[in-house]
Amino acid sequence: MHSDPNRRRFLKNAAYAGGGVLLGAAGFNQVSPWVWREGVAFEPNHSFWARSQAPRNPPLAGDLQVDVAVLGGGFTGLSAAYFIRSVSPQKSVAVLEAQGCGSGASGRNGAMLLTMTADRYMNFSSAPAMDKQIYDLTVENIRWLSSLSAATSIDCELETHGALQVLENAAQVKEAKEYVRQARALGMPVEFWDQPRIIETIGTQAYQGGFFDPHGGQIHPMKLVQVFKTAAERAGARIYENTMVESVEEGREHVLRTGDGHTIKAKSLVLASNAFSSRLGFFRNSILPVREYVAVTRPLSEQELIEIGWRRRVPFNDDRTEVFYLGLTQDRRIHIGGGTPMYSFNNATPGAGAASVHVSQLQHELARIYPRLAGMDFETSWDGVVDWSLDESPSVGSTGRHRNIFYGLGYSGHGVNLTSVFGRIIADLEAGCEAAWNRYPFVNARLDYVPNEPFRWLAAQSAVAWYQLTDSRG
Repeated sequence: MHSDPNRRRFLKNAAYAGGGVLLGAAGFNQVSPWVWREGVAFEPNHSFWARSQAPRNPPLAGDLQVDVAVLGGGFTGLSAAYFIRSVSPQKSVAVLEAQGCGSGASGRNGAMLLTMTADRYMNFSSAPAMDKQIYDLTVENIRWLSSLSAATSIDCELETHGALQVLENAAQVKEAKEYVRQARALGMPVEFWDQPRIIETIGTQAYQGGFFDPHGGQIHPMKLVQVFKTAAERAGARIYENTMVESVEEGREHVLRTGDGHTIKAKSLVLASNAFSSRLGFFRNSILPVREYVAVTRPLSEQELIEIGWRRRVPFNDDRTEVFYLGLTQDRRIHIGGGTPMYSFNNATPGAGAASVHVSQLQHELARIYPRLAGMDFETSWDGVVDWSLDESPSVGSTGRHRNIFYGLGYSGHGVNLTSVFGRIIADLEAGCEAAWNRYPFVNARLDYVPNEPFRWLAAQSAVAWYQLTDSRG
């Protein structure tokens, strides 16, 4: 199912606009990465979730030689390290994290735990049977996350009360009903909820209906990072934090160099840096680092929740280009994220003024959904980049001259669940056991081309302007 407009349309329009410009500037597109080099600095994590970040491990203190070097200590990297040690216990594995584990998107996201991939969520592809297989795979992974949390004795606040995608107009309602009819025929237990059911569950009258997935849910992202970190270390992986890798020399044996002058040699490299991969020269033309903004309220009282009508702990998101997503923490804080998609030139950090504009947008949307909360200030807010592919399809696989670089990227908002699915696949690919995964369309999938600067920035600005001029919702 496609809604109009949506974020997929935004990203595609950015690509088309960039492509049109490139027709007359193809040569400059090729050399511009050398003109505008991305910095390797990383932004600190000031999110609400970061309050639960575990103490950091010591940084790498000398040169190192391992079988597998994992670049990035988020969901992808930590789960890949855990699975590699589980599948290939004879191999030495080191995780190299520039800041602290979970300092990137893994520890500052919107906390929704969704099934499927973003391109197939509430949207059948040309292969519905494969859609069902991906649904089952991601449902099973949520169960595995729950069991891993129990095994580590770390409560990551995983709740599977379902996840809701809300609908704002009659066209979306009609399409959702048809999607649910087809999905249930395939054995997917999804439901269509009418407006009274929406009001009964989350209180708001802002939507005409909703698509409900009973296997979705929510989680505390940074506590899930702790689960993965603990599991990976127990499996025998070594984790070095505050260890920034500044360069990678690819080969049969990769050579990584840190900002402190240390050298890491590894037979295999796992790129788990997602939206930051381009800063080391990887996947610059495969993903768009889109900046997301999130904010959280103070704890609401039981009476306040009764007054707004949020009766069940079900997170929800809409399906607009300016997608908004909301959840409720266990101590009754509402967190809301999303809004106007933002891309900063050359993946740079924007100024403070950009944050204030986006936080105001979040306040306005919260008041629209729950008028009783109008005027409520947020306790804190934060932002950071996430990795979006142009058609919202992800990719996991191997690359490089010797096929010994492994990666997972393009999660496009579904990474809380999909990252550890990809961590499992990366471990099998690295071990040469790819046969079980080759049938899935995201394995070694080629992502749509993203132009270089300044064309990608011009394209993104053009797409935002187009959206703001044509969006009937204002």
